[in-house]
Amino acid sequence: MKKQAVINGSFYFIIISMDLEQIQKSALVDIKEAQDLKALEKIRVQYLGRKGELTAVLKSLKELSLDQRKEIGPQANSLKKELEVAMNDRVKELITQGSDLKTRPLDVTRPGEKVHHGHLHPLTKLDEEIQYIFTAMNFSVLEGPEIETDYYNFDALNIPPHHPARDMWDTFWLKPEARILRGSARRSAKDQRLLLRTHTSPMQIRYMEKHQPPFQIIVPGYEATDASHEINFYQVEGLMVGPDVTLANFKFIIEEFFKRLFGSKIQFRFRPGYFPFTEPSVEVDIKLKSEWLEVMGAGMVHRKVFDAARYNPDQVQGFAFGMGLDRLAMIKYKIPDIRLFYSGDLRFIQQF
Repeated sequence: MKKQAVINGSFYFIIISMDLEQIQKSALVDIKEAQDLKALEKIRVQYLGRKGELTAVLKSLKELSLDQRKEIGPQANSLKKELEVAMNDRVKELITQGSDLKTRPLDVTRPGEKVHHGHLHPLTKLDEEIQYIFTAMNFSVLEGPEIETDYYNFDALNIPPHHPARDMWDTFWLKPEARILRGSARRSAKDQRLLLRTHTSPMQIRYMEKHQPPFQIIVPGYEATDASHEINFYQVEGLMVGPDVTLANFKFIIEEFFKRLFGSKIQFRFRPGYFPFTEPSVEVDIKLKSEWLEVMGAGMVHRKVFDAARYNPDQVQGFAFGMGLDRLAMIKYKIPDIRLFYSGDLRFIQQF
């Protein structure tokens, strides 16, 4: 029995020695050929994991005699350290080359990946362009409150209670307890009902109450759903007041504005219109290619609006205009459906 045990021990010694030699050759080659960290991790598990090949060899040392363990044990531990060093070196190489769990080593001749940046909404881009054009023509840019009083939104603009022109807007009134004491001193606190402003024209009165002409301002702001109409839209309001401001001034400024926005080849058409706060009132159309498109409502400021601002209508006059950014953006960027502006679809926004 003792002789048989010696023979078995010698047999295991030879097998283990051969295994260590084979593991050393194959593992070093596999480590060197690993193309990314994920492949390298698989190699580590294959050889050094809990059920790895080298781990199995180390566990089998118990089958050897003490003298044999003293001889083969240091060889196995030395190989383990050798493989660990080789793997660490390969990890550094892969990181230096730009490799990770999903990519191949960096190819310096390959074009770089495009860095994705955020996109401005087309309405924001157009709003900025419109402000730039008007400021170049010496207009000032103002902003007004989105919660407005009944007085500024309607009465001061020649739209008294029960006037049919109020039906032109879908008005959202705030609850009575939301009333606050602000606005014109001509109105009592009881009558200062609040609403979400239906247009940007209230800033005409607010500005004229605190400033004397001459001046010219624009007011960018927020104002049935189908391809060309939305429940809300963005508007730019304009106002120019002075002792000698006429429709001729309006015609020059508006034509210059649209030529800078769409190009010098467009044609213009001015039609009679109606707005409670202007008299006379006009509609502005432009012709692009072969189609006339309405783009603006305007007119000379009504005398009653000057009265509300405490101006003498016999000493000053001016014009006001308003245009929807949505429609201008649809024309400029060739957008067929207004609902795309509010869809939140990144495929749409990223085109701009």
